[in-house]
Amino acid sequence: MPQETTEARESTPAREPGGTYYKNCTEARRAGAAPIYRGEPGYRPQLDRDNDGVACE
Repeated sequence: MPQETTEARESTPAREPGGTYYKNCTEARRAGAAPIYRGEPGYRPQLDRDNDGVACE
């Protein structure tokens, strides 16, 4: 089985049963997903510092 490069792992969001998961806002921005609004795939309160419903703004 071919080995995956570190770069590919870092730029691809991890998938969870509940949907898309970004480790942090840098990862979300690299994937072109930021900003992420509450209810959208990848949103989670830990990425929404001011709790206004918009993560990684």
